[in-house]
Amino acid sequence: MTTPLPSWPPRRTGRRTTAPYIAVPREPADPARTGRRWVRRRARGMTADAAAAALDVALFDARQNSRHEDLAGDERGPAELGEWERIAQLLADAPPGTVYDPDTDDDVRAELAADAAAAAAREAELREAMRIAARADELQALRELGTLDQAEPREGDEAVRDELTRRAGGYIQDDVDAWLARALATRLGHYRDPAAREAAAGLLTPPVLAHAALLAELLRLVPGTDVGQLTFAARLATTEPEAAGDLVAVLARARLER
Repeated sequence: MTTPLPSWPPRRTGRRTTAPYIAVPREPADPARTGRRWVRRRARGMTADAAAAALDVALFDARQNSRHEDLAGDERGPAELGEWERIAQLLADAPPGTVYDPDTDDDVRAELAADAAAAAAREAELREAMRIAARADELQALRELGTLDQAEPREGDEAVRDELTRRAGGYIQDDVDAWLARALATRLGHYRDPAAREAAAGLLTPPVLAHAALLAELLRLVPGTDVGQLTFAARLATTEPEAAGDLVAVLARARLER
């Protein structure tokens, strides 16, 4: 019995795969740091005399390299020379018989601590990028099911909004903006926290903020109004955010004077 060959082209399925781009933060290349580390490995165990001799060689190499125009922008060479000078001076100031040990070098310790902190920051950045991508997938699925309005926003969804916009090629996602504006206006999800509402002012775009402010004022002015009946607020805030802000001021004054 023969096995039938698969059809070509393959049949489409209803399942859609998502492959979000995540920029993985990497340790930046640093020729100067590479040069300093090379010098420290070479200098381990050296006495003051040995370090001074190594410095003489480095000075000679630097003079030779200065004659080559293609090495004018070299960062590693000067960094190596500077490190030999530092280590030679460090040993010259130390008690006789001291040998160089990078493990006890305060400058090396400080550099390693800074490197560890930078690596931790890159790791945190990667975790945050992965979280944003996963949340963007979740919101996209809710959009496709038509249930986005039933979800409550979470801390960091402002960055997720930006990710969804990036995935759409920079086009504004009106439904996502409206969802965030309604949540901000009615204080849903993490927007129950005043600090989150204050932070939103620096994380969301002026049209979204104007939409939220206009919705909030209309709901105060006419309590019990269905937010779904106020879709005009989104159109006004999107096309004329400054005018929407002026309208909010007028409505607030009218409400206070009643």
